[in-house]
Amino acid sequence: MGHLSAMFKLARSLSMKKSKNFCGDGDNGGGGGREAAKAMEKEAKKNELILRSSGCVNVAGSNNLASLFSKRGEKGVNQDCFIVWEEFGCQEDMTFCGIFDGHGPWGHFVAKKVRESLPSHLLCNWQEALAAAESSSVDYLLDEIDLGSDKKLQRFNMWKHCYLKTCAAVDQELEQHRRIDSFHSGTTALTIVRQASEMGGELLYIANVGDSRAVLATSEDGILVPVQLTVDFKPSLPQEAERIVECKGRVFCLGDEPGVHRVWLPDEESPGLAMSRAFGDYCIKDFGLISVPEVTQRHISSKDQFVIMATDGVWDVVSNQEAVQIVSSVTDRSKAAKCLVKAAMKAWRRRRRGIAMDDISAVCLFLHSPPPPPPFAATKMG
Repeated sequence: MGHLSAMFKLARSLSMKKSKNFCGDGDNGGGGGREAAKAMEKEAKKNELILRSSGCVNVAGSNNLASLFSKRGEKGVNQDCFIVWEEFGCQEDMTFCGIFDGHGPWGHFVAKKVRESLPSHLLCNWQEALAAAESSSVDYLLDEIDLGSDKKLQRFNMWKHCYLKTCAAVDQELEQHRRIDSFHSGTTALTIVRQASEMGGELLYIANVGDSRAVLATSEDGILVPVQLTVDFKPSLPQEAERIVECKGRVFCLGDEPGVHRVWLPDEESPGLAMSRAFGDYCIKDFGLISVPEVTQRHISSKDQFVIMATDGVWDVVSNQEAVQIVSSVTDRSKAAKCLVKAAMKAWRRRRRGIAMDDISAVCLFLHSPPPPPPFAATKMG
């Protein structure tokens, strides 16, 4: 594997004899990988490579530009949050983006905790997978991954394995957290890793838990069209409802919310979740709610222009096509997310009169440098 650099060197410098504990709890004899990941995160913050508030990330010399913006709704504290980490894991060719939508009394704390934990867990597991793949001892990976001969498939399977392992660990860690009550509170999590491909070009690895959405803007015959990269995991989806019902949970709509399917406990009209996958919400985890991500990949082509990651506060009132049109019409890319959020706010007031506006947040990740301005045409003096 060619793209190892500082991340792999650091991973190899740590003891790999107990690889299964590499990303474990430092108090239990493991955790060396987590410590390394945390050290990388600290260095990235120092170098201003991580953004967790509304603004713009554009590292000098990089083609990456990410625009972020969030607006509190009318239901109380803003429970949305996000993160963009340039040069993820000390890799110049990697970027991590995540957006999180909390719910419940402790939702804002849960969302921020998952935002804090997920990147370092993922980075640690990725280091472990790289180190194991480079060593002769890959037995523990082979038990769970069909490496195969296709390098692209192999890399995807490694990322999928890392994401599944990461989300399970984050959810378990959250359940055991002493200062955050996640029994009736939770969060969605939509994340993307952008990475250079060994076969040329770049790849997006997308992992989604919940009903936030990622939409790609790509060019077809000179026209920008949306490509939805994720599934909105709502209880109305047949496969999601089937799982919930098999686990003795219930799915139905309230009389005053026709068409809005929610998840309920077997014998109580609670908690009424509008999504079928989430971190936290342990009151209903035994009844069909899961935190397992759907992991997919997308090879970036020259026709692909940008990706919009947004919470349901955007998608409840703005279509994929409308979102692509709004972002593509912005002349200053750094303001793209703000323009999209403001358009969603106007749409809420127009289309959802009398309904409290949800928190609205978006991350716009541009995939190529903007075209150079046209050359100055000198005016011939008469």
